[in-house]
Amino acid sequence: MKMKTTLVIAAAALCLGGAHAADKAAPKKAVASKKAAVAAAPVALPAADADQMQAAERTYLGNYQCEFAQTLDVSMNSASPGYVDVRHQKQVWTMKPVLSSTGALRLEDVKGGTLLLQIANKSMLMDQKAGRRVVDGCVHEKQRASADAVAAAK
Repeated sequence: MKMKTTLVIAAAALCLGGAHAADKAAPKKAVASKKAAVAAAPVALPAADADQMQAAERTYLGNYQCEFAQTLDVSMNSASPGYVDVRHQKQVWTMKPVLSSTGALRLEDVKGGTLLLQIANKSMLMDQKAGRRVVDGCVHEKQRASADAVAAAK
């Protein structure tokens, strides 16, 4: 009899524990959906100043062919003049063009996660938080023409 009582108590504890665990899982799903909703909310962008507009004009728009058969697509942001959208695979980043003192053009993610660095002969997409390149060796047709001109001059 003592064994049956122990089994009944253990079974009841398991049932209550399972219900308690299910109760804990429900709020986590609600929190996750709230985070997704916050992440999907558009970022209010400040108006671009003259320097940013000049940098946007120097941005190479269109397709970039990258290493490992990857591509980037850079286009003007239709909602905010002076900003560009960078697409890689299924991701899209809104970026602010900034001219650097070295002559390189930096396209800085408005959320601070990524950076597209455009130099004379190539571009690379960087994950600033992880400190690594997402894709490298990206070449726009204007960069290719510039590299060909340098090679022909040698």
